[in-house]
Amino acid sequence: MEEHLAAFLEALRNRAVSEHTLSSYESDLRDFEQFLRSRQATIDSIDYLFLRDFLNRLYQRKLQKTSVARKLACLRTFFKFLVHDGRLKSNPAELISSPRLPKKLPSYLGEEEAAAVVEMPQGSSLKDLRDRAILELLYASGLRVRELVGLNDENLDMPEHLVRVFGKGKKQRIVPFGEYAARALATYLSERDRVGLAQAEDSGHIPVFVSLRGRRLNARDVQRLVETTRTRLPSGRRFTTHTLRHTFATHLLERGADLRAIQELLGHSSLATTQKYTHVSLEHLRAEYDKAHPKAKK
Repeated sequence: MEEHLAAFLEALRNRAVSEHTLSSYESDLRDFEQFLRSRQATIDSIDYLFLRDFLNRLYQRKLQKTSVARKLACLRTFFKFLVHDGRLKSNPAELISSPRLPKKLPSYLGEEEAAAVVEMPQGSSLKDLRDRAILELLYASGLRVRELVGLNDENLDMPEHLVRVFGKGKKQRIVPFGEYAARALATYLSERDRVGLAQAEDSGHIPVFVSLRGRRLNARDVQRLVETTRTRLPSGRRFTTHTLRHTFATHLLERGADLRAIQELLGHSSLATTQKYTHVSLEHLRAEYDKAHPKAKK
């Protein structure tokens, strides 16, 4: 198992998948490896009945269907690689049906809520200016948090209000941002440069968002910022960095943006991934109809 796992992870690295994805695959496969050992089984002895036993064990551990489905998808990809690499003759996971998952609509903030969130940092310190720029850009562009912290100065086109992003699978896309985000970014970058924190890393790139010591921020830093911001909202509304991405897409759709344009802005490889926002938009329209039409309800 160890040899197969190492080869699989190396193949993923060659495909330039993110470290987060690599870590998730390895974690799920280590879980499966423990089950293999408990049954004293080997990779080439596995059939679909063995995999069904593994999934049943996951349900006995009270894992949610989404977690079970993710682990099964991981196994399918792993065994597909082993077959393609000539290590196995067939993929036993192909015969296993994925658990039926409940349709979960993405949560999002209303326009006033979103404005309150991004305008929360009001001070003039470097930290306040940076935090305001981060929140404004997340809402203005719909970037994933890992895309945001990976930005370098050369990725920003400030005159044109554009940002060049390398998303999942290192796919490049160009995303515009508005005046509010542009002003917040310009103010922050000016202060960052003034205090001497625009320092190139060993790679030669200057990170856009840095700590007060000049270190590139990571995803957890931004998540902590959002968590702190949430606790300061009067409503106490729960939201995450990804909620701002959902909010970006939903507000565009509600104001008439084309679904395929939103797909491009979000960096979705499939339109089906973007179509979930149509359901959110329809719910919004239904709520507005019920509230406004005199004959909507008794």
